[in-house]
Amino acid sequence: MTRCFGPRWACVAGYNGSIKSMPTLHKQAGFSIALNTMNSTPTLPDTQEERAAKKQPPLSAAPQHAPQPKGQPVLHLVPERGFSYFVHAAQDFARGFRHARLGLTLAWLDIRLRYRGSILGPFWLTATTAIMVAAMGVLYAYLLNTDVHTYLPFLTLSLVLWGFVGGTMQEGCGTFTGAARLIHAARMPYSLHVLRVAVRNILVFAHNVPVVAGVFLWFHVSPKWSWTVLPATGLWLVDCFFAVLLLGILGARFRDVPPIVASLTQVMFFVTPILWSPQLMTTGQAWLLLDPFYPLIEILRAPFTGDVMQTTVWPAALGWSAVLIVATFCLFARMRTRLAYWV
Repeated sequence: MTRCFGPRWACVAGYNGSIKSMPTLHKQAGFSIALNTMNSTPTLPDTQEERAAKKQPPLSAAPQHAPQPKGQPVLHLVPERGFSYFVHAAQDFARGFRHARLGLTLAWLDIRLRYRGSILGPFWLTATTAIMVAAMGVLYAYLLNTDVHTYLPFLTLSLVLWGFVGGTMQEGCGTFTGAARLIHAARMPYSLHVLRVAVRNILVFAHNVPVVAGVFLWFHVSPKWSWTVLPATGLWLVDCFFAVLLLGILGARFRDVPPIVASLTQVMFFVTPILWSPQLMTTGQAWLLLDPFYPLIEILRAPFTGDVMQTTVWPAALGWSAVLIVATFCLFARMRTRLAYWV
């Protein structure tokens, strides 16, 4: 038996003459008609009077949007254009430094997890640096025909400073790729991850400072304190932050950057005056200023070792730092919104 409710309505036949247990939905003039086994008769639409009684808007009325409840966060998706790139990048820096305590905690946790289960813990870094200084100091003092009492303090401070530079560059390449899960899981400023890596390398550097102090005390070398120590330290901290940010962006976009940086670090270790003193060059010392690492190392090393520093070293250090800061900030402002898709 077949039952039909009109030319436009669904007709379903069953074995016992009833409507089969399969709902049929027909949309007409903005309303729906449903057939099911619970009710064999169709549900007719409400009339205008019934809708008015139920306080519903008429069929011809436009849909009303519910007002946004107060106190609820609203996400505005507006494309960035022009100067807004730099404004949002500066806001990211502000939010990151506002949560600097979280960055310090994460950096300290990284150090603890790295040496979990170790007896000496992070002091293995101190022991490694001391062994390398003792082994290389006597050998290179003999090869370079230099007094050990003068050369060993110079080599110790140079190796510790270069260890900080090399470690910052190599770990900076994995700043955002190493924090990919955290970036995808939580809405956090990108500068916070940069601060985490920078502070982690500063903590590693702090574990090597006792080696420098021990060598200076052993050979009775007193640092020549100068007013340039504090500006040089501040410049190192700023350059460390922006170097980590620059390499983090490049490492997230191009996965070949970490091995390239590792190779360049080994080459620059021998080119930069780390194992040898710049005073050994009788001519052509001005060419050393083309090396971006030499001015930055010299402004912090010369006050402690008592070496005579060229007058052009500080302008070169400030110039290289300005290039690094401007280039990194412009790159971060332009690529900040793409980092989450690269990692």
